Amino acid sequence: MEKIRCQHFVGERPLFGSHGIHVEKCTFDDGESPIKESGDVTVDDCTFGWKYPLWYGKNIEVSNTTLLEMARAGMWYTNNISFTDCLIHAPKSFRVCDGVILRKCTFTKAAETLWNCKNIKIDNVYAVGDYFAMNCVNVEVDGLRIDGNYSFDGAKNAVIRNSVFNSKDAFWNSENITVYDSTIIGEYLGWNAKNLTLVNCTVESLQGMCYIENLKMINCKTQNTTLAFEYST
Repeated sequence: MEKIRCQHFVGERPLFGSHGIHVEKCTFDDGESPIKESGDVTVDDCTFGWKYPLWYGKNIEVSNTTLLEMARAGMWYTNNISFTDCLIHAPKSFRVCDGVILRKCTFTKAAETLWNCKNIKIDNVYAVGDYFAMNCVNVEVDGLRIDGNYSFDGAKNAVIRNSVFNSKDAFWNSENITVYDSTIIGEYLGWNAKNLTLVNCTVESLQGMCYIENLKMINCKTQNTTLAFEYST
């Protein structure tokens, strides 16, 4: 594997089409698509400062790395990608990806992040922003804290554990979602969902759990919750 260390890249596509590289302690400044169309890439302790850093890739491992705000729309159409101990200030990260692992990451501007992705694992992640994980399929979560509205809208086949949702309209239009040992705070929880199951959860939701087909709440608590369960089965 070729090692690329301690370099400062500017301009468009500096490592376009690379395969079998380890990139360490590098900075990618102005210039789109620095590692686009690449595969079998590891990135450690780097900084991305501009748009579209990891598009159309495969087998990408990123650790201890920061994406600045202008590194927006960072990882689209990339398969088998993992981020560990990363700080992501950019919105619209991860779109149409298959095989996403997020461990110990923080998203400070997570608006429209993780859209239309599948086969996702989330472990100890904090995200701030609206419309997180929209239309995602096959999701395993343990330890997610989300501060942002409309999370998991349209998601399917998700198991969520030990999490905190401060999220208006979470799980709208979703299907086959099971949440264990979590706290969910936000109006209009779960409207138009199918097969939503909450186990050992605390829920605070004005007019939540309405218009749900097959709602199950097992050993849960509701607080400050009124107008709930209308037109649900």
